[in-house]
Amino acid sequence: MTMKKITTILLTGIILTLSACYPENFNQTTFHPYGPVADRQLDIFWLILAGGVVVFILVEALLIYSAIKYRRKDAEGLPNQVHGNHKLEFIWTAIPAVVVLVFSILSINTLFFAAEVPKDSEGNLENHVQLQAIGHQWWFEFRYPNPNDESQEVVLANEVYIPVGVPVRIELDSVDVIHSFWVPKLAGKVDMVPKPKDIDGNKDLNHMWFEATEPGVYFGQCTEFCGASHANMRFKVIAVSQPEYDSWLMKQTEPAAEWDDPLVKEGAAVFKSAGCSGCHALKPTAKTGSKGRLGPNLTHLASRTYLAAGLMNNTDDIDTTDINEAYLQENLRAWIADPASIKPGNLMAAQGAVYNDPDRALTESQISALVAYLMTLK
Repeated sequence: MTMKKITTILLTGIILTLSACYPENFNQTTFHPYGPVADRQLDIFWLILAGGVVVFILVEALLIYSAIKYRRKDAEGLPNQVHGNHKLEFIWTAIPAVVVLVFSILSINTLFFAAEVPKDSEGNLENHVQLQAIGHQWWFEFRYPNPNDESQEVVLANEVYIPVGVPVRIELDSVDVIHSFWVPKLAGKVDMVPKPKDIDGNKDLNHMWFEATEPGVYFGQCTEFCGASHANMRFKVIAVSQPEYDSWLMKQTEPAAEWDDPLVKEGAAVFKSAGCSGCHALKPTAKTGSKGRLGPNLTHLASRTYLAAGLMNNTDDIDTTDINEAYLQENLRAWIADPASIKPGNLMAAQGAVYNDPDRALTESQISALVAYLMTLK
C-alpha cells in the first residue's frame, strides 16, 4: 500500500471520527444531557478524555525529545545505553498506576450513581416513578403500576411518559434475545437480558434510573444487535409536568372509546377475523407480572406519535406530540398493506395469516375498514 493511500485512509478516518463527535444538539447526542445521570456520565467522559490527551501529549513529547537527543550521529559510535534504572522504572510505573486508580474510582462511583435512585436522609429511595421496560424483536413494551389497582399494570408500547424533575426507576427485561435500553440525553445504555423466574417466581433483572430536568421528547434506541430490524427498534421518552403525567396515566387505564359508525364496526370485525386480536391486546391493563401478547398493545394506538417502533411518524414534527390524523391514516394503511417492506423480519409479516395465505389476504375495503377502526383507538 502506497503512502498516498495510507494518508487518504487516515484522513478519512479522522474526518469521520471528528464528525461523529460534533457537539450539535441532535436527537441522540450525548453532549447535551438533560438529566443528572447523563450529566455525571458526560463529566466522567470529559475528565478521562482530558487525562488521555494530557498523557498522549506527554508521552509523544518524551518520545520526540528522546529520538532527537539520543539519535545516532554519523561521526560517533553508539550513544550511552541505560539499563536497569530503578528510579525511572518506578516513576513510569507509579504514575500510570495512580492515574488508572483515580479514573477507576471515579468511574465506579459513576456506575453506582447510575444504578439506583438516590436515597433520602433516612436511607430510603427518593420519591420516584417505577416502571418496567421489556424488549421484543423489534419493539419496546412498557408497564406502569396501575394507580387504580395494585394487582394490575398499565401496558403500553414504544412511548413512555415521565414527570419532569422526578426520578424514574426502570426494570429491564426481554422476552427473546439480549436488547439494550439507551436514552442518550438522559442516561447511558443498560442491557435487557432475558432471564427465567426463580423458585419464588421472581426475576433478577437489570435496572437503571434517569430523570428529565426539562420537558420535551427524548429519543431512545436499542443498542445491542438483536436481529434483522435492530436499527429499527426505537422508542420515545416524553417528559411532561406532574399534573400532565398524572392525567395521562389515568387516561391509559381506560379502554378505548366505542363508536357506532358502520365502517368502524366493520373494522372491529376484521380485526378479530383476520387474527389481529391473537397478537394484539385491546385491554389497557394486565395482571402484574403476567406474560404479554406477541405484538404491541393497541388500546390507545391512535394517540401514539409514531408507528412501527419509530419508523413512521404521525406528527408534523418529531419533537411534538400532536397527532396529524392524515399522517396516521396514511401510515396505518401502508403498514397493514405491507409490513415486511417497512420493517424487515417483523413477526406480523412472518406469522400473520393474511400475509402468508393468499386466500385470507385483506382486500382494499377490509384495509380501509381496519384503518378506520384503529384510528378510533385513542
